[in-house]
Amino acid sequence: MSEPDLAAEFDRWERRESAIIGVLPYFLVAVSSVIALMQPAWGMPDHSAGIIPLVGVAVAWIAWLYTAHPGWRSRRRLMAGYFTGLMLICGGLVILSPWFGILAFIGYIHSMETLAGRWRFVGVAATAFLAGSSQVGGVANINADTWWVWLLVVVFNMLVAGAFSFFGEQTQGRNLWQKRALAELEAALEENAGLHTQLLTQAREAGVLDERQRMAREIHDTLAQGLAGIITQLHAAQQSPADWRRHVDTAAALARDSLTEARRTVHAVEPAALESARLPDAIGEVVTRWASVNDVRAVLTTTGHARPMHPEVEVTLLRAAQEALANVAKHARASRVGLTLSYMEDLVTLDVRDDGIGFASPGVRSDGMRGGFGLTGMRQRVQRLAGRLEIESEPGGGTAVSATVPAIPAGGAP
Repeated sequence: MSEPDLAAEFDRWERRESAIIGVLPYFLVAVSSVIALMQPAWGMPDHSAGIIPLVGVAVAWIAWLYTAHPGWRSRRRLMAGYFTGLMLICGGLVILSPWFGILAFIGYIHSMETLAGRWRFVGVAATAFLAGSSQVGGVANINADTWWVWLLVVVFNMLVAGAFSFFGEQTQGRNLWQKRALAELEAALEENAGLHTQLLTQAREAGVLDERQRMAREIHDTLAQGLAGIITQLHAAQQSPADWRRHVDTAAALARDSLTEARRTVHAVEPAALESARLPDAIGEVVTRWASVNDVRAVLTTTGHARPMHPEVEVTLLRAAQEALANVAKHARASRVGLTLSYMEDLVTLDVRDDGIGFASPGVRSDGMRGGFGLTGMRQRVQRLAGRLEIESEPGGGTAVSATVPAIPAGGAP
């Protein structure tokens, strides 16, 4: 594909993205309104007398200040007033029906588009406040017994939304830097259009793909698993009032760890567990914490001569252990998990075996794995080091996952 074709394709994607973002507010208004107006059919209070006019105000507000006059988006004071009004309207609708938390989601996007500097994060926090209030069933469900659950959900939403907004700003900054770099490269190589096009295409495709895969793997292995653990603990706290403090403390610890890993992901820093510990100790800490959170017996055994490996090797095996344990917690219903880390002369292998329900081979894809980004990301990590990932399972016979990578010593080339 020639350089003009690539530029045209990029422009088409930008126009398509702008069109989707332009239609999204009205789609969210429609979805949340239909569900909210159906509440009386489910035996819930009828607030249609307040909902219908306020929905009309919301549509008119967005249509006039945002959709009809895109040039106004550079007028910061006007846009600050627009966003404030949008939040007040969404807040009123959330009070009438918690289903309008669906509409409040647009605040995350519009805060990035209409606000500047640190005010963007204020807008994200306001949106997270509304989203959290809707997630606990609305303002009517907040009382002296449930206010702490509401507060935890709101703070959790603020932390997660703030982290992803931070990712967005970092990515936007990287994109601007890449655009400037590409412009300089185009000027320098203008005399050799053929070589320029080849280098530009390869750099863009390889760089974007690699960065997307890295971010996707790290977000899945850190934020996604952390958020799943937090939700599980908060749900357990609701189900077991007598033991709620332990679950809340565990959820708070998971939130802190997820935020730390999010910062490390942005800067491509190795996991905290490997900063001050060798790989067997790091995996052992992961196993101990996982067993405590999930109330499942898990044991790590190390064989061979444990020695420092290249960071890529250690990160790959640590993430493989985390993903395998996450899958056990989600699907296996296991009572015991055994992990074996084996150091051989040329290879390092991590085996994870559980005594859970397993799964039938017909449900396995052609590449040997069930669906889901976690296993795909694990395979990508292993194959990047010219290793192999094997999965064996049968109904009622548990599941065994084996990740094998070359034993590249610390300081060697991956």
